[in-house]
Amino acid sequence: MPTIQQLIRKGRKKIVKKGKTPALSDVYSSIRRRRRKLFSPFKRAVVLQVRTMTPKKPNSALRKVARVRLSNGREVTAYIPGEGHNLAEHAIVLVRGGKVKDLPGIKYKIVRGVYDTGGVEGRRKSRSIYGTKNVEGGVAKETVASAPAQAPEGGASA
Repeated sequence: MPTIQQLIRKGRKKIVKKGKTPALSDVYSSIRRRRRKLFSPFKRAVVLQVRTMTPKKPNSALRKVARVRLSNGREVTAYIPGEGHNLAEHAIVLVRGGKVKDLPGIKYKIVRGVYDTGGVEGRRKSRSIYGTKNVEGGVAKETVASAPAQAPEGGASA
């Protein structure tokens, strides 16, 4: 326990919390050519390479991952969640934080259903995570509601 005199002389140090997603925590200004610390929950990225990885010891599978370049210039490896994907080189994706437990060194995930990434086909549960619209009888609600009204047959044409 420090004395009052010691606190006056030295003060207390703030504990600096280390972030879990370092690549999302900085912004690059191309005008000033500087980086500054500013945490963002998502970042836009361009896919450089799509490949597969095998998980750690007790598990066995081919997990799909993509090497991406973030908008701040950093390159990271991000996991592609869900079954199947339509990603290829030069695709634009949205990256969020999120560690994949059985893939070493992967701290980021690609958000499905945003930019060039399609949602998971035929997904019924947990759809919001995988970018899938609600389906009733094989037709999405969105397409039924947005169908244009039929014009009458005998109407005057412009």
